[in-house]
Formats: sequence, structure tokens, C-alpha cells
Amino acid sequence: MAKLTLDLHEIYNKGRSIESELNRIITEAVDRKISLVEIIPGKGSGQLKKRVQRFLAQAHIRERYHRVQNDSKNFGRIFVHFRFDRQ
Repeated sequence: MAKLTLDLHEIYNKGRSIESELNRIITEAVDRKISLVEIIPGKGSGQLKKRVQRFLAQAHIRERYHRVQNDSKNFGRIFVHFRFDRQ
């Protein structure tokens, strides 16, 4: 199973960069038909994770993926699952 990973540690305090990178990774997953994206906002105060979750909850983003899963073993990691029809 192919997977893309986005680590937000380096840009955690750059608002526009965060949304830009989230858009980029979602678009790349859809274009390349990658079934899983791992987003690492880190543990910290939890504010970055909440921001990522708000981004993913937007209607125009939500329609692009199948489901979101919080890692039960690692608070600082989110999985975004995609489903593509096989042809």
C-alpha cells in the first residue's frame, strides 16, 4: 500500500504554509491514487492538530477523501484514507 507523509514540525508556526502543504498533499494523493496520507502535527499543545482537523472537515476537502483516523497509539499523528474505484 502506497503512503504519503506530511510532517508539519518544520512549519508549525507558518499559517499559510500549513494550509498550502495540506492542500498539496491531498491533491498529490488524489492525483497519484495514493490510498493513505499520514499527517504529523506533533503532540505539543494540540492546537496544530485541531487546525489540521478543521482543514480536513471543510466540505470541499472532505469530498476528496474517504475517512480520517486518529492514531490511537500516537496523539500526534492523523491518517487520511482515500478510496479509488478500480477500473
